[in-house]
Amino acid sequence: MPTLAPPGDLRRILPGLGMSAAFLGPLVKPPPEGELFCPDALRDDPALGALVDDRLIDWAAEVGIYSGRLDKLRSYGFGRYMMLAHPAVNDPDRLLAATKCLVAEWATDDYYVDEVELGADPMVVGSRLASLMSVVDPARMVPRYTTDMDAYHRLQPISEAFRTAIEHLSRYASTAQMGRFRHQMAILFLAWCQEADWHVNRRTPPVWEYLVQRHLNSYLPPMILVDVLAGYELPAHEFYHPEVRRAYTTAANAAVLVNDLHSAPSESDTDYNLPRVLALAENLTPRDAARRTVEIHNELMHTFVELAARLSATGSPNLRRFLADVWAWLGGSRRWHATTGRYQGS
Repeated sequence: MPTLAPPGDLRRILPGLGMSAAFLGPLVKPPPEGELFCPDALRDDPALGALVDDRLIDWAAEVGIYSGRLDKLRSYGFGRYMMLAHPAVNDPDRLLAATKCLVAEWATDDYYVDEVELGADPMVVGSRLASLMSVVDPARMVPRYTTDMDAYHRLQPISEAFRTAIEHLSRYASTAQMGRFRHQMAILFLAWCQEADWHVNRRTPPVWEYLVQRHLNSYLPPMILVDVLAGYELPAHEFYHPEVRRAYTTAANAAVLVNDLHSAPSESDTDYNLPRVLALAENLTPRDAARRTVEIHNELMHTFVELAARLSATGSPNLRRFLADVWAWLGGSRRWHATTGRYQGS
């Protein structure tokens, strides 16, 4: 496993962000070979993280996900993850809303895509996710068949997890922010269908196709909640601007490759991660494949920093804050991956 380097010489401090102030700027020193170019967490409040985790476990028990595995779920520290990733947010209820969404997404991946012991079956991923999308973006139909649909969802813990998570998030998100979250969830579900196709056809994708899947299956759904939790809103004309979207999608792509690096050692030979795909496609050793993954991650991160610095110089105060909060989110995500019980020992 590569070591985690400090973020380098990032000297521009974006003003007005309090604890979420992030370092963004064009003067970036490359990290030593084999090390990640990524910030570290800006805030670590163990008591706050533990409080969110306590409330998360109560919620998971209520909706029925990870039944019999709640101690393991607690060891992952998803509440701590959101505490680390949102350093400007001290309200445990806001952090809990984001954590519920994150865990609903993670549970869907476990139950429907990855974990056979939890019922995952690649043959029915598409139909399950399409049905789940009717919870994320509520389907409208005549009452007779709405009753049938509701009866189906009541028997699905994943459906209840998403329904209640989105209900909680809607207390803090505007109509536009909820719309972009639903849009990103549809993209994520599409990516999981692509992964199921690989499993069904017993096919390892080429590197470019895997990176396309990771672009769709990135950390965007939780990451784009930075303004929701912090209590401001990046307006649609900036959020959807092609260069702004390029910036934060690049950051989310880099973040999910950190997940690939930490999860790869504990995954089976049938799982997909960038080190494994690189090793097979380019005949690399596991160490060289991990090093190449780090190089790809770092290239993405440098692209994000360059884009963010340029956009911050010309954009609105809210855009500067959003990009700084994304940078802070990346640091919290890095710290969580390096310390979570989900990957410890890997």
